[in-house]
Amino acid sequence: MRSLSVVSISCLALALSACAHAPPAPPPVVVAAPAPEPVRPRFTIEAGANDTWNAVGQILVRTPGVAYDGRAQMLGLYAIRYHGEPLMILTRALPLSEAIAGMTTEVTVTTRTDPPAGYGNAAALFALLESALPAELDSVRARFAAEKLAKEKAKTPRKKRSKK
Repeated sequence: MRSLSVVSISCLALALSACAHAPPAPPPVVVAAPAPEPVRPRFTIEAGANDTWNAVGQILVRTPGVAYDGRAQMLGLYAIRYHGEPLMILTRALPLSEAIAGMTTEVTVTTRTDPPAGYGNAAALFALLESALPAELDSVRARFAAEKLAKEKAKTPRKKRSKK
């Protein structure tokens, strides 16, 4: 009988252990995905990097709300504030390829804050540059051509007129 009670007690213990609740699982860890960075505004224009950089500068000079913090022609960079928001405008020549047959420059407007703030002012300035740049490039090219012609005229010797 003793063996029967040991077996009974063992079965009862096994049955009770099967009914016992497992400790609660820890709550799942929620990992927030990083917010996608807004795509910075950019466009390309068929023009040389130097002409584009000069034309962008002329547009910025005439644009209300723009204040210069610095510029670097060799880097194709303007560091500005537009309505108080620090922005960078980059002009960069693109290499020739099957898709790019002539001189082409990429113009990019980006914020100077990390992480990037909203692109509200950057988008507004971008739209202004994209619409005004073709006409300004024509103006810059005409001015450079006139300056070159004036230099050439200054170099040519003048004939002396004889007095009669």
